[in-house]
Amino acid sequence: MSGTRAARPLAAGAALTAAAATVAGAVLETGLPLPTSQWAFISVSLILPAVGWLLAVRRPRNAYGWLLLAVALCVALGGLGIALLPFLGEEQSVAPASVPASVLASVLASVLTSLMSVSYGLSWVFVPLLFPEGRLPSPRWRPVAVAAAVAIGVEWTGVLLHPGRVHQDVPLDNPLAPPGEWPRLAAALAGGVGELAVFLLALVVLGGLVIRLRRPGPRGPLAWIVAGTAAALAGYALLTVYGFSHSPVPAQWIGGLTVTGALPAAIGVAVVRHNLFDLRVGVRGSLLYLVFDARPSVGDLLTELGASLEEVEPVEQLGRLADAVRAGLDARWAAVELADGTRVVAGEESGPAALSVPAGMGRISCGPKVAGRVTREDQRLLAALAVPVGLAIQSAALAARLVNAQEAERRRIERNIHDGVQQQLVALIAGLELARATGGGASALALLREQARQALADLRELAAGIHPSVLEQGGLVEAVEERCAGLPVPTTVTADPGLRTRRFSDEIEGAMYFTVSEAIANALKHAGASRIEVRLSQDGGRLRVSVTDDGSGFDERGVARRGLGTLADRMAALGGGFELRTAPGEGATVRAWVSAHA
Repeated sequence: MSGTRAARPLAAGAALTAAAATVAGAVLETGLPLPTSQWAFISVSLILPAVGWLLAVRRPRNAYGWLLLAVALCVALGGLGIALLPFLGEEQSVAPASVPASVLASVLASVLTSLMSVSYGLSWVFVPLLFPEGRLPSPRWRPVAVAAAVAIGVEWTGVLLHPGRVHQDVPLDNPLAPPGEWPRLAAALAGGVGELAVFLLALVVLGGLVIRLRRPGPRGPLAWIVAGTAAALAGYALLTVYGFSHSPVPAQWIGGLTVTGALPAAIGVAVVRHNLFDLRVGVRGSLLYLVFDARPSVGDLLTELGASLEEVEPVEQLGRLADAVRAGLDARWAAVELADGTRVVAGEESGPAALSVPAGMGRISCGPKVAGRVTREDQRLLAALAVPVGLAIQSAALAARLVNAQEAERRRIERNIHDGVQQQLVALIAGLELARATGGGASALALLREQARQALADLRELAAGIHPSVLEQGGLVEAVEERCAGLPVPTTVTADPGLRTRRFSDEIEGAMYFTVSEAIANALKHAGASRIEVRLSQDGGRLRVSVTDDGSGFDERGVARRGLGTLADRMAALGGGFELRTAPGEGATVRAWVSAHA
């Protein structure tokens, strides 16, 4: 999120600078009103900063958007520098450029003009080479990229320091040309060699693109880049053969148009026709207009949601996820639904869902799009979001069940205290008051003593159901044996050798103990069992427990309303599992397991 926010002003500044320099250069070159050719040049030139800005804002980690912005800046500033040269040339012809301000203007114009050579290298080599993910197709292209960077630097240095005129059509000497014959010769040689090297490396990259086109996979966007690069190189070769300023008018038109606009136009067509980088063009209703938008990817959505989801409870995460789905698909509404019927909606739900996919233990749905119709890209994005959304739904559902289980346990303890020990203590107090009032003898005091002992025994039994002290002192096996020792039916407890002296974490021992305790309680209270078998074992890195009874069994569909229904959630919270096998008249077997980390 912070990276995206930081990228916005930087990308906007670069795009606006490129656009302003392009318009200013065109106005300076031909004056107002602008001819049709200049309007065409401006329209084509604004494609790169527009696409570069959108991509840099929505995909700040993708270097391709920043590369397009760099090319757009070099073209725009280079064109502005060329447009300034005639004015400076006229000034120098009237009076020598001895005034510091005039010298500074000449230096600035020379530097700006030299950037045009940088734009050629970036456009012909790196724009097609890094297409479309902003990285090299393979490490084998690293030497080509390094050689191209060096060649661009050499050409730019040669152009910047070239002796003679800054531009062949303007009588303005280069103020940055070095003194001396040999430095001037070196600068001229560097410019020519660098230019040739850049052109040859561009042909190498073009050949690599053609080879990539012959491989299986999507070819549409890549084909446009190949066509645009080939047209730009052909136009440059045409102008070089005839001479940039002395070529025939048709050659100037064809060469200038292809050099300036072929590659930007190819990128624009790839964006519009193939939803390149998820940048879309929309048409709404009967009004024809173009709206460039950038659909956030699954990775972008999860990155932006990551920090915010950590700040809220699992149930509240559903609302954030619904908002993310709605924003990602540009839908009028989106809903996240749990298996228990819980439904969270972002936006105003109206009409049937346009898309709906299962997500874990729930479902995500979205309504019609704000603009346009649902596409395959929308279906792909929703399907990709189903995985992380499903995990969040599962987490929220588990959290809700654990909260319900805790509330049910609290109510059970409250009910047991109210119906048991509390009533005994009330009776004991009443008996003490009566004995004090009547001067009760030894028999009355003996009865009150027995009542107090019974209350204490019941209180200890209640405490054992919460967390028995023997579990803390003696371990899981000893606690289970003590729990089964006083049962009214024959109960067998068996444990693997060595398990008696093995200790586990409090969470694991507590979960296993209460699984046994709850299974035994259900066997006695609801199944009428006459025999119970409990087994504790450890194998394959798992601690296992099973409780089997010969009772009447029950319908598994009612388990969620019994104490056993919460045990599965408790095991799942520890990364374990729970299994129940029962049927009416066939007894029941409860199995639970968890990773045996001490």
